Formats: sequence, structure tokens, C-alpha cells
Amino acid sequence: MTADPLLCIRDLSVAFRAGGRETLAVDRASFDIGKGETVALVGESGSGKSVTALSILKLLPYPAARHPGGSIAFKGRDLLKLSERDMRQVRGDDITIIFQEPLSSLNPLHTIEKQIGEILLLHRGLTGAPARARTLEVLQQVGIADPESRLKSYPHQLSGGQRQRVMIAMALANEPDLLIADEPTTALDVTVQAQIIALLKDIQKRLGMSLLFITHDLGIVRKIAQKVCVMKDGCIVEQGDVERVFTAPAHPYTRALLAAEPKPDPAQPHPAAPLVLETTDLKVWFPIRRGVLRKTVGHIKAVDGVSVALRQGETLGVVGESGSGKTTLGLALLRLISSDGPIVFMGNKLQGLRFKQMRPFRHAMQIVFQDPYGSLSPRLSVAEIIKEGLKVHHPTMTERVRDARVVRALTDVGLDPETRFRFPHEFSGGQRQRIAVARAIVLEPTFMVLDEPTSALDALIQCQMVDLFCDLQKRRNLTYLFISHDLRVVAALASRLVVMRAGKVVESGDATELFRNPKTDYTRALFAAAFDIETAPAGVVAQ
Repeated sequence: MTADPLLCIRDLSVAFRAGGRETLAVDRASFDIGKGETVALVGESGSGKSVTALSILKLLPYPAARHPGGSIAFKGRDLLKLSERDMRQVRGDDITIIFQEPLSSLNPLHTIEKQIGEILLLHRGLTGAPARARTLEVLQQVGIADPESRLKSYPHQLSGGQRQRVMIAMALANEPDLLIADEPTTALDVTVQAQIIALLKDIQKRLGMSLLFITHDLGIVRKIAQKVCVMKDGCIVEQGDVERVFTAPAHPYTRALLAAEPKPDPAQPHPAAPLVLETTDLKVWFPIRRGVLRKTVGHIKAVDGVSVALRQGETLGVVGESGSGKTTLGLALLRLISSDGPIVFMGNKLQGLRFKQMRPFRHAMQIVFQDPYGSLSPRLSVAEIIKEGLKVHHPTMTERVRDARVVRALTDVGLDPETRFRFPHEFSGGQRQRIAVARAIVLEPTFMVLDEPTSALDALIQCQMVDLFCDLQKRRNLTYLFISHDLRVVAALASRLVVMRAGKVVESGDATELFRNPKTDYTRALFAAAFDIETAPAGVVAQ
């Protein structure tokens, strides 16, 4: 433990009450954070990382949550004993937090200037010109290009990297002593991740700030932290200097985390395998309308002249930075958004087909989204969620046969069929993603779009999901379009690769050859950011 720590947590326990039962989420956790020090808190989903962090700021849903024991001393004061009024002075001034998903953390109805200004008014009493000057200063510090032009922007008008920078600006507006970063880079592509990590290290150095960095990405821990605490089932099972823990882990769980790496096993399709899907010069242009009459003055070229072909049983990986057009391409191929250009699926021309005309093809074309919690209805049981597609596409199927298909789908994705009467919130992140996969495969599709299906999962669950996709592909002869910013996962699944930037294909070809010998500067920078985050050039992604 640190001799004179800024934050000192001792034997902290957190319990939640629900339905007359109490569950222990954190069990006697202890660690210190020194002045100017970075401590990483790592572990799988549900291990208690975020609950520990939220306890520091007393942001848990009290009275459903309580602390059976322990203390959280900050500058010598026990935060758990402070009144709500005193805690308001600590939050946003002495201790601030950056959440994982900035789009849900920022107010969609307020401009960037108003949201940062609110913090300055509350803690420093700044208004008018002084508040505006300080807002511009922090936006410039976090690397927002032309910050004055962004003051009147709303969160939805910014890219993922820009939103995260705004969150960091809000957190740093009052120059806190401790910054809590809760999975701040999880949903970002590798080049933006590199920029955010470099930004946090630079700001920390300039301000002498302490940092509690919560993540499931062990590669980032090596780059940013001096000390690491490993959590499992609410307990800190190991802690110490990063180099010591990474080179000589003492606990079996730490060793398992460090060894968790997706095993490359991409399916190699036969050259004579039939074409499942093909498109040539596909375009998705969104009009820019301005003025009272809303005249079209230009277009956002989300997908601009992309050609792809997928054979049965293969996986095509699509990679690129945020806003490169990856997801838009996937949605266009499924005919979920309008596009220009021929789309041929199993010999059938889909371009120009209306909603009802597309229905016979829908069961054979499925998608698994990035966030299963957002894509699964919280009001339906797992069985009802998976049956929904069967009711639409097989209306004459008996309830008994439907239930048998649900049981088979859940078994195929590694879940206990007896859990099908539970609701999504009763499952972990990895289990919810398996439910989303079961919902797709119950219709026995030929082609599946996997849109960032592992980005929010910890390393161990990621490996399990990669194994699951490989197993399903071999058993069901599935064809995948795999969209991801995690190139390690792409390398494990994809036999061919497409690199996109600004709606265009920068480079494509055999995945193994492309990883070994990228031909363009952009692809090299993208791979450098993925496999060694410190080597990524800061200007690869436009601000």
C-alpha cells in the first residue's frame, strides 16, 4: 500500500437488495492510489469494477445498495460518512468520472458549451465570457480541432472519439485531483483509442492528477498504469506493480486473463463454393439539407463505390476507424437502409425490392448488433425474443415445434435452455450476446452480419464468442460479414479483409497476407494502433 495515498480504500463491501434477497457485489476490497499515480482495475464483466468506482463517488442506487463494511478515505476524509451536500462539492471538483458510453452520458438536448459551462457554474461560479474562455481552453487541451466551432454542437453531431474528448474536457474543467475512467476506450476504434490514451497520459503529467483506470483490455493497462488490481467475483484476487503482475502472475485467474487470446481459425472457403452475396460499386449517400426550404446542398458519402463478394462458408472482415462506413455497408447489404448499386443474394437481385418483397429473404439474412442490452427487448423473456422471428417467418409452425427450435438454438450457443423464461437483465453481457446470436440462428440463416459483437466484452468472454462463431460457422456452413475495430478478433475469424476509410475501400485481400504486408500508410497505421498502441501516429484519425 502507498505510504501517503490520495485515496485509501479499506475492506470495502457493497451489497444490493432485490426481491428480499441481498447479493454481495464487492467483498472486502482494499487498494490505494497515490498522488499522480495510475491504478488499473481489471476483471471480467460483473466482477465489481464499476461498482467499486461508483462507490467512491456514492453514485450507487441507494438505498437498494449499501456498504456492509469498509471505508473510502480521500485526503483523510471518509467519503462514505459524508452527507449528500458535502459529496456534491467532491463530485466534479475533487473527483470526476468518465463513463464508458459518452452518447448516453451527455445530455442530447444541450450544446457542448452549456454542458461544460454547467460544471464551471456549479463549482467555480463562472458565467458569461470567463466560462466561455475556460470551455474553449479545456476543449483545446483535449485536442478538439477548431473548438469555437464546436461550442454550439450537440452530442449526436460529434464522432465517437470527439464525444469521448468532450467527456474528458468536462471531467477536467475544474482540474480534479482524481479522475476515474470507466472503460473510456471500449467502444472506440484502435486509432482513436491510441489518441485517448496518449491524451490522458499527457494531461495527467501536466496536472499531476491521479487516475483510476477501469478496463478489460490488458494491452491498455501495460501502456497507462503503474499498478494493477485484478478483480473476480467482487474480490481483488491480486494486485501490485504492472510489470510484476504481467510477468509473474500469482493467481490462476490472472494467468487465465493474460493467456486469453483469440485463436486464429478462419474458415477457408472452397474456390468452387457458391456466391452467397455480391455487390458492385455500392453507394449510400445521405443528403445535407439547409435553409428554410431544406434544399440539398451536398451529400455525406457514407459508402462510396464499394464492391464485395462473399462465398458460402467464408468470413469477410471489415475494419476501419469510426465513421468509415463499416456498419452502413452491413446495413445496406441487408437492405435495411437505401442504397444505389446491385445487390445479389443467392442469385436473387435485391435492389429496388420493397418491404414486403424483401420478407422472403429476411430469414436467410440476419444481424447481431454490438450492444445486446440495447437490441433485446427488456419486456420479453428470452424464449419470446427468440420465437419472435419464427412467428413472423413461419406463422403456421406449432408452438411445440417453435419451443423445440428455441431449445436447440440456446443449446447451440452454449446456454442452458431452462433459462429461456428469464429476462435479458438477468444475464451477463456475454450471455446476452449469446441470446442475440440464438435469435439470429434460430431462423437458420445463410448469411450473417456481425456488427462489433465482441467489442464490449472482456478478454475471456471474447475468446468464448470467437470460438462460438467458428463452431457455428463450421456446423451450419454460415457466411459472415464481420465488422470490428478489434483486429485481434478479426484475425481469428476472417479469411479475407476489407479496410475502409471515409466510405471507400482503401485495401482488400487475403487477411493473412494483409496483416503481414499492408500496402497503404493508413492500413499500416491502423495495424500499428491495434498491435502496439504507442506506435500509432496521433494524426491518423481526423479530429
